[in-house]
Amino acid sequence: MNTKYMLSVVSFGEVLWDLFPTHKKIGGAPLNVALRMNSLGAETAIISCVGADEGGKEIMSFINDNDISTDLIQIADEYKTGVVHVMINEKGNASYDISYPSAWDKIIVTKEMDEKVSEADVFVFGSLICRDEVSRATLYNLLDKAKYKVLDANLRAPYYTADVLNELMLKADFIKLNDEELYEISQQLESPYNSFEQNIKFIAEKTNTKHVCVTKGAFGAVLYYNDKFYYNSGYFIKVVDTVGAGDSFLASLIVGLLRGKSPQKSLNYACAVGVLVAGHEGANPKISEKEISKFMKL
Repeated sequence: MNTKYMLSVVSFGEVLWDLFPTHKKIGGAPLNVALRMNSLGAETAIISCVGADEGGKEIMSFINDNDISTDLIQIADEYKTGVVHVMINEKGNASYDISYPSAWDKIIVTKEMDEKVSEADVFVFGSLICRDEVSRATLYNLLDKAKYKVLDANLRAPYYTADVLNELMLKADFIKLNDEELYEISQQLESPYNSFEQNIKFIAEKTNTKHVCVTKGAFGAVLYYNDKFYYNSGYFIKVVDTVGAGDSFLASLIVGLLRGKSPQKSLNYACAVGVLVAGHEGANPKISEKEISKFMKL
């Protein structure tokens, strides 16, 4: 790391508009992660692609306004800026209809990207970006340059395959899953186990990844870090919507761990931030350190 406090991050993947029944918000998991890491003091850049349309211009302006570098966001004349139709059920849980092809499916590798990723402390990516071979090839190229690779599985049917997912996990230094993804991937890898911990360990060993975290919605998360388990049983809040909660959780966890905070303290903090996001509308509400500390009763 550069110092204990400065951390440089590159996030790779989709930037888009989340279209809710009554309103729209700028989102995409890689952007949500980047925004939260930036709010926590990490120097953050994002690699993506938008269309040469009004939606793309608004996204670029929004990212610039949030002090995140847009130098590596490409503009595609022939593809539209991505949109996702988000449906929220009565429990606040979201389901998604993701338009294809979108500009972010067509990210083309450049020398500038290579340099930025090789210099960064952390490279964050997900599986959705691999649904198109253009962005997938760019991702694979960049993974060869990255120092510390964080995979947010973020499975969105039908946009992934077991083979690609396995390849991404083999390349990652840190894997984040939710509980449903844990069991789905364990089955794909033919795990003989049923328990949470055994399957986490199984995936860690099968993919040679020392750091695996599994979120459990309202019931917290489990972190497997350098052969040891850490637990948080969750914080309770009235859920508005869960969009982006997992992204803010991951951002907070990685920043804490790579700044040298203990795994347990990092996990507790990340769970609190994720829950606070679920208690607000949209993926990227402003949340202060004071609000987090008060919520955690520190």
